[in-house]
Amino acid sequence: MRWGTPAHARRRAAREGLKGQLILVIGGAASGKSRAALELAGSARPRAFVATGQALDREMAERIRRHRAARSTDWVTAEVPLDVAEWFRAYGSRYRAIVLDCLTLWLSNMRSARATGPRAFAKVEELLRAIRATKARVIVVTNELGLGLVPVSASVRAFRDLAGRTNQQFANEADEVYFVVSGQRLRIK
Repeated sequence: MRWGTPAHARRRAAREGLKGQLILVIGGAASGKSRAALELAGSARPRAFVATGQALDREMAERIRRHRAARSTDWVTAEVPLDVAEWFRAYGSRYRAIVLDCLTLWLSNMRSARATGPRAFAKVEELLRAIRATKARVIVVTNELGLGLVPVSASVRAFRDLAGRTNQQFANEADEVYFVVSGQRLRIK
């Protein structure tokens, strides 16, 4: 039996007594999503910050440094550019709150690793199952890429579509969804 659909995942979690919570935080670049995710994590401890970004250049290294500085020292940071589902299976049960930042960078990393099309969607399903198997409050940060112009390049359009479908999948599965704009958080589910 396939447990990848959101309804199956929820029924399975209910049967197995799992009490985890999935919260999606979506917004544009530099909108305040990461700060909102940290606030939504609350004060539950122990807690982990799962970072998918990679310091591939100086600007990104500085951005990562700023993000780390914004978190208190009681956050355990795991840098996981690709194997996020594996991290949740191995370590997710150790924490009461987990922030995954960010889904869009993870998709980009998968694309760089040639995980596209059906393989990418299988990885998304795998990640959702791994998140739902934890008892933690999991806050997932992602970018809304569909509010701008249609990209000129077919490959960029394909990535935007992958991100949009993935965001829809996560929003459908999530217990709560927040849209962040200009540092303001709006609950939409």
